[in-house]
Amino acid sequence: MNDSILELNHISKSFGSTHVLTDISLSVRKGELITLLGPSGCGKTTTLRIIAGLELPDAGQVFLNGSDVTESEPNKRNVNTVFQNYALFPHMNVADNIGYSLKLRKLPRAKIQEAVKEALALVQLSGYEKRYPSELSGGQRQRVAIARAVVNEPDVLLLDEPLGALDLQLRRQMQLELKRLQKKLGLTFIYITHDQEEALTMSDRIAVMKDGRLEQIGTPAEVYDTPRTAYVARFVGSANVLSGTALRMEGANVIIACEGGTVMADARGCSYPEGTPLTFAVRSEYITLAASPVAYGIPSVITEKSFAGGMLRIAAAPTSDTASAPEIIASRHGIDSELTPGDSVFICFDASNAVLVESDQSSLAPEAGQSKADLSSSASAPDKGGRRL
Repeated sequence: MNDSILELNHISKSFGSTHVLTDISLSVRKGELITLLGPSGCGKTTTLRIIAGLELPDAGQVFLNGSDVTESEPNKRNVNTVFQNYALFPHMNVADNIGYSLKLRKLPRAKIQEAVKEALALVQLSGYEKRYPSELSGGQRQRVAIARAVVNEPDVLLLDEPLGALDLQLRRQMQLELKRLQKKLGLTFIYITHDQEEALTMSDRIAVMKDGRLEQIGTPAEVYDTPRTAYVARFVGSANVLSGTALRMEGANVIIACEGGTVMADARGCSYPEGTPLTFAVRSEYITLAASPVAYGIPSVITEKSFAGGMLRIAAAPTSDTASAPEIIASRHGIDSELTPGDSVFICFDASNAVLVESDQSSLAPEAGQSKADLSSSASAPDKGGRRL
């Protein structure tokens, strides 16, 4: 890409017999905030360390501003890292912490003081120059760590779960402040987190990782609304992942037999012969529960009703003969619902809200000429209207 500032080309890394990264390729645009999202142990931090030059890949190349820096020392790359523990020098005050790297570069004292002053203003900590890390709150220490990183004007700023040690309310506040700062400076951020809400809130694009591989790369809307795999659907947001077999095509939709019922899903431009195994995901907020039979729905019984975090959550079990039929979750804002455990309902949803995905065991079988990437990228955005349970 012409505007890319960082390129990872087919990066692989193992520690002994453990494969940590497998064929990672990623292009990052200048001024972009891209998040590496995944559970612990998926390879996020190893990827970051390879970009920083703290680890050498077993295979593949790292390009920064068009130059191959795969084997360059960390101090030869214009890249800075902000860690979760901030790594501030406890015996130095705020000004000395921020200006330390500039001092190592032997810049004039006056220039260092001016740069420190500007950096503190950026992170809204003007007047804190003489304080020590022990005299700061967690959020303030995090801002000092960021100021110390941006004062060097790096090409890329790497952030390894920098908000992980903060409480929920402060973390949400700092998410917005970090995004504001990133846009104001025009810096390229590569951000690591296992928090899906954080990734959806902050990112220009999200790279979802699993077992050392990239499962999907896309905007928050693309990853949330059109997940490519069952894993992405479950990990990002709350999705019901169901399996069945194709019965017939009906216009642009495919009719699927599953869990004792019949449902309709948008085929996304593909054609599926009768009997084709299919897996699809439906977000819990797009599920509706009907009291009477519907043309396309799954007969079920309510098993649980609970209220958490402003959301009403209702669980229902399909009344099919399949012992492994998964529980299906419906959710919406509010607490009122006349449904109670034991009630019989029909689970239904709009075809546009059912996204065909690769299952955990096998991939989709689209018609010749349709790739799996085509399938996810051509999907239409689901209706965001209100839903009644």
